[in-house]
Amino acid sequence: MMNAYRVVGHKLEALGPEADLATAAWIDLWRPLPGQVAALRGMGFDVPTLEDMEEIEISNRLYREEGVDYMTVVLPGQTEDRTQVSGPVTFILGKRQLVTVRHHAPRPFETYPARADKVGPGCGDPDRLFLSLGEEIVGRLADLLENAGRALDTVAHEVYAEDHPKGDALQDALRRVGREGETVSRVRLALLTLERAISYFGQTLNEGHRGEGLRPIVKGLMRDLQALEVHADFLSGRVGLASDATLGMINLSQNQTIKIVSVVAAVFLPPTLIASIYGMNFARMPELAAPWGYPLSLGLMLASATGTYLFFKWKKWL
Repeated sequence: MMNAYRVVGHKLEALGPEADLATAAWIDLWRPLPGQVAALRGMGFDVPTLEDMEEIEISNRLYREEGVDYMTVVLPGQTEDRTQVSGPVTFILGKRQLVTVRHHAPRPFETYPARADKVGPGCGDPDRLFLSLGEEIVGRLADLLENAGRALDTVAHEVYAEDHPKGDALQDALRRVGREGETVSRVRLALLTLERAISYFGQTLNEGHRGEGLRPIVKGLMRDLQALEVHADFLSGRVGLASDATLGMINLSQNQTIKIVSVVAAVFLPPTLIASIYGMNFARMPELAAPWGYPLSLGLMLASATGTYLFFKWKKWL
């Protein structure tokens, strides 16, 4: 799928399928088809494959070829079946167009076209398009971290409450903590790769009018990324704390169950011993012939069970 946009005023306007791509300011390729790749090659852009984009060697993610910059970052998004994943996105920055290549659906690529005139430096040229799209991505990552923080607040409130949940509720809380941990990890990776791309872009700026106008924006974006990295690290610590606390509550709940079972077994142990003694098949057992033998054995079993129970209560083991 290919979406192309041109700049009209200070906004982006979608181009029709038959429009000339040379008039586009931003070309967004989502799971590009061979014909679309060929069309971009005809314009001087070498569209990387998914295997090339997934290559973690830094030289394969940030490089320049024939005056065109190629920058690959890893962003959280969704697959076609709505599964949350992290996947590579390549920004191809030419002199006249910005081309993005992706194989999943990060949310900013859906929201940015309608907000291009409201985000950062605008969309007047490919450099500003790249930076303003970067700011949209940073805003989305900040939202994900805030949502993760609120979810962890909810879990902590449930786990630390006096009437804390038990059983299945604790297992559900642990699953939620795990999901938020995965989200924070994906955001942290995105921040790392995006920071590298923005740093690389800043180094490629010339000393002319272009560089002077964009350098403050690059510095501001870098500060935002670094602040979010600190927040992501903080949330990672909270995920670990929430996970440990939930596991601790699960262990306490299981220990309480085992404690009750152990006490019940201990209470019934003396009566079982008495019943076992009188179940022996010896020839001479005087109580067997006595009329009070049966009531005596029942009384002994009841007294031993009651005594054991009272002893446990006195020791505050119940």
